[in-house]
Amino acid sequence: MNKRIISPVEKELKEFQKQFASVLKSNVALLDIILKYVLKQKGKKIRPVLVFLSAKLCGSINQRTYIAANLVELLHTATLIHDDVVDDAKTRRGIASINAVWKNKASVLIGDYLLSKGLLISLDNNECGFLQITSEAVKRMSEGELMQIQKARNFDATEETYFKIISDKTASLIKTCCKLGAKSVSDNTADIDNLSSFGENLGIAFQLRDDMLDYIGRKSLLGKSTGNDLKEKKFTLPLIYSLVHSPKSKANQIMKLIKNDSKAKFTDVYNFVSDFGGLEYTNSKTNHYCTLAGKSIENYPDSDAKNSLFELLDFIGKREY
Repeated sequence: MNKRIISPVEKELKEFQKQFASVLKSNVALLDIILKYVLKQKGKKIRPVLVFLSAKLCGSINQRTYIAANLVELLHTATLIHDDVVDDAKTRRGIASINAVWKNKASVLIGDYLLSKGLLISLDNNECGFLQITSEAVKRMSEGELMQIQKARNFDATEETYFKIISDKTASLIKTCCKLGAKSVSDNTADIDNLSSFGENLGIAFQLRDDMLDYIGRKSLLGKSTGNDLKEKKFTLPLIYSLVHSPKSKANQIMKLIKNDSKAKFTDVYNFVSDFGGLEYTNSKTNHYCTLAGKSIENYPDSDAKNSLFELLDFIGKREY
């Protein structure tokens, strides 16, 4: 992520990282060892950045904003750890995943521990409103994940169900970041609604681009390769669109390849989604949701925070990793 995006909240982000490291401390020896390992898996901290930028757009960052940032990062970290167990992932951000080092049982318990820390941060600071918003996000994320599993088994995903899945699975947490950021500094309903809409549409655009990159390739720094969704039989928009807009015989041929786990299928499916407009359509939808997100905040006064949010939209639409 471009450093210019972070620059308006760089000072706050450094303070957040200190607070988050403090939150991830325990008197239980094994727990403390694993939590220190969690801190080594440094991501881009896009979710706390969104909390701070949203707060700065609507007012002045305060201690409530830091509580919100810690809450969403705890939630996000817990879901990543649980996801690695579900996916049997061996690495996370270039280093061995927690389940690869300490096995699944410890990983599930660590994820549960982080979720409970998030609950306690909310309750200890009398932020029940924050807790309600994040609980709704967890509910949606779980529903989206389960719906995706169901559709992969049944081979029957549609464009409508696809957007429902990515809205719940990905956009719900991005929306929560922006909503909590606004709510931490403003009681204005319009601010909270505007930033909620910004986050939801940003999250959808992010996932659309991610699903497109699974076909067109990505840089290696995240340790991801092309074709992962296909291996897991996840039906994403490039494929869904192309199956609907291709001759039935060709669509049936591709479906047979996917169901039969053909080794040569990725090249065939890539050519299929390229030839029948799936990649072009997904790109146009990404741009559409970036535009919708921008409209939610376009009437705010010009500021560094506003510029960063628009620059983030531009980055999402063009990112290659």
